[in-house]
Amino acid sequence: MNYASILYDIKNVMNMDELSAVRGAVFGKNGSLTAALKALGSLDPEERKTQSVVLNQWKATLLAAIESQNHVLEEKRWSDTLAQEKIDISIPTGIGGIGKGHPIHQVLHEVVDIFSMMGFSLRRGPDIETEFNNFDALNVPPDHPARAMQDTFYMPNGYVLRTQTSPVQIRAMTTESLPLRIISPGRVYRADHDRTHSPMFHQVECLVVEPHIHMGHLKGCLSAFLTHFFGRPVAMRFRPSFFPFTSPSAEVDIAYQRKNGRLDLGSGENWLEILGCGMVNPKVFRACGHSDDLSGFAAGMGLERLAMLKYGIEDIRHLFQNDQRWLSHFGFSPL
Repeated sequence: MNYASILYDIKNVMNMDELSAVRGAVFGKNGSLTAALKALGSLDPEERKTQSVVLNQWKATLLAAIESQNHVLEEKRWSDTLAQEKIDISIPTGIGGIGKGHPIHQVLHEVVDIFSMMGFSLRRGPDIETEFNNFDALNVPPDHPARAMQDTFYMPNGYVLRTQTSPVQIRAMTTESLPLRIISPGRVYRADHDRTHSPMFHQVECLVVEPHIHMGHLKGCLSAFLTHFFGRPVAMRFRPSFFPFTSPSAEVDIAYQRKNGRLDLGSGENWLEILGCGMVNPKVFRACGHSDDLSGFAAGMGLERLAMLKYGIEDIRHLFQNDQRWLSHFGFSPL
């Protein structure tokens, strides 16, 4: 067997298939070198010793050559791939599609702009909150249903994924001087998921702490907001409700009617709940280190709900699928 010829063939193969064929012809089950090594047993001791040294030297040489050629071919494969996939960045490209703002972001910016015109300033807080800020300071006792495991995502060492943006109000009242007029939008988390609920959604809350604030100020503020947001006067009503952090508390409904199978908001004989509000509970002021004779109001609403009402979106899950065709359908202006 001419092993020098085999070595030449190894160094001159053009692709992996050829290299694999040579490897099989030499080292395979029926390969030439494999057969020669098996035949050593039929030789006399002296000849076997001599041939064994020679064959093992060729074995090491051929294996090294195969490994080296494998590396060369692999480098060539990558070079060819890079050459084929090379992009000439000097070539002018066509104009791509114009990005559109997501419905939630559109509503978020619009809500912040409206409240800013009414003298509110923006505050933000962390998504991971202490149980004190998320529950205790908001007068939510340990046995309150809102603290149940099926509603709240608990974390180690007394932390939770915040269930509302109200903790931002607690942070503001414990670190800033009064009076306050703030708005706090952000992500919140609850263990709920269906066509009208998401485990992660967005809320926006407003807080006013000023002397002599009463329910009339709250109603006027919300009426002005809804009129600006929906672009027309909106009939609204306050229904008595209960929230641990406000007293008295109310839920706000807006009038609506159905026209041609669609909701027509602002007037009609039907009512649709849109937000919760109330006067800040004195216990909340006390938990933040203030006297309980302060006055203020707070209101909170879901941005997804506002977007669904304003743009006629029936399933909240559409807002989280990021389908460009669906988003483009609404024709939101770029931010």
